[in-house]
Amino acid sequence: MSDLDQGDRRYVVLVSMVAAIGGFLFGYDLAVVSGAIIFLQKQFHLDAYAVGFAIGSAQIGCILAPFFAGSLSDRLGRKRTLFAAALLFGLAAMGTALPRNMAEFNAFRILAGVAIGLASVVSPMYIAEISPAPIRGRLVSLNQFAIVIGAMSSYGVSYLFSFSANWRAMFACAAIPTLALMIGLLFIPESPRWLAEKSRFEDAARIMTRIEGPTHAAREIQAIRETVAAENGTWSELLWPGARMALVVGVALCFFQGWSGGAAVNFYAPLIFQKASAVGATTAILETLLLNVSSLVFTTISLFLLDIVGRRPMLLLGAAGMAFSHLFLGLTLYRELPGIYTVIAVFAFNIFFQISIGPIAWLILSEIFPVRLRAKGQSAGTLAVWISTYLSNQFMGPLMSYFERIFGSVGPVFWVFAVVCVCLFFFGWKLVPETKQQSLEEIAAWWQHRALAVSEK
Repeated sequence: MSDLDQGDRRYVVLVSMVAAIGGFLFGYDLAVVSGAIIFLQKQFHLDAYAVGFAIGSAQIGCILAPFFAGSLSDRLGRKRTLFAAALLFGLAAMGTALPRNMAEFNAFRILAGVAIGLASVVSPMYIAEISPAPIRGRLVSLNQFAIVIGAMSSYGVSYLFSFSANWRAMFACAAIPTLALMIGLLFIPESPRWLAEKSRFEDAARIMTRIEGPTHAAREIQAIRETVAAENGTWSELLWPGARMALVVGVALCFFQGWSGGAAVNFYAPLIFQKASAVGATTAILETLLLNVSSLVFTTISLFLLDIVGRRPMLLLGAAGMAFSHLFLGLTLYRELPGIYTVIAVFAFNIFFQISIGPIAWLILSEIFPVRLRAKGQSAGTLAVWISTYLSNQFMGPLMSYFERIFGSVGPVFWVFAVVCVCLFFFGWKLVPETKQQSLEEIAAWWQHRALAVSEK
């Protein structure tokens, strides 16, 4: 096959990198509070429940955003919706850097959550819609890679400002990547599949030709024409046979991502390290920064493995590894083993999370719905992510207090997460399909054929 038939892969990668800045801001804004919470707790005299709300307030906005993100991106387009998210990121960065009290701080954290929610719907969806099938896994996972870099950067910034306890600067630094996203969005195209859905087939074909090459582009555009013509694209259609099973798989994977413990372990990592090793705030933040460095390394590895090994095998491996890591982490805390064992357990869990459910939930969610339902399906799955993440974060603090009071240790909290990971393993084994190397239209057709086969039995 000639290079012309393959399209311009460098162009696709650059466009995906711009869209993934939304993921970077997602990771930075969501994680920066973890480094700042030690100083916020001291300055504003926060109790356990106030700490939990400060950490989880952004997730309130994340939960709100999916209710309108899908409709907004269908109406305005993926690109303009991302620009709206960037504007909200900028406002939230300034607002959380300059609050006079916790009420103002939490209000702007909720606004940041709305921006995160928009980006979490649109960034992976845009990248999936613009990516050729052979490299779609690694390009969509580039968004997860950017999330990890954003989180790691937040801990790096938090570590630098921890010496002066300047938590305000930690939040203000988000304005820099926000500006980069706004500028980058001026130079990338709209999603060709969204253009085709709006019957702008000539514009879609021009962009698709540059991405896929003329041969693939013609075939893809024809498939999109047939898909669009066959669907109404209503919310109720998500409950039709075929789409209904895709919805169940997508929403369940997103729920498992939130309740597998990934967000809770990372957000509470400084407090966990402090409790296990009796270290100071700066050391705890440094250990959390190193945890995010490991996230970056293994997310990079997953970018390639997901397109080579496949989504399903990586999901099963990760679910099993997370379950054993949680069991070990709970044991180290319950038996009060030396702090190094707790650090090892947290790092082990994080590795398995980053090669499996971390990127795979977003990847499969962006793949399994047909074009007219993709924004709505993505919104439904993203809503499940943020509800489950919010609940796990909100319950983490009280659960730690409860188990410490009843059992004298916070260790049993992680055994609860281990049970969730066991459930994820069996769910992935029984119901999650393999989508590697398939076009988005082929995946959509597979669900329809599966529903037809089930109905004929």
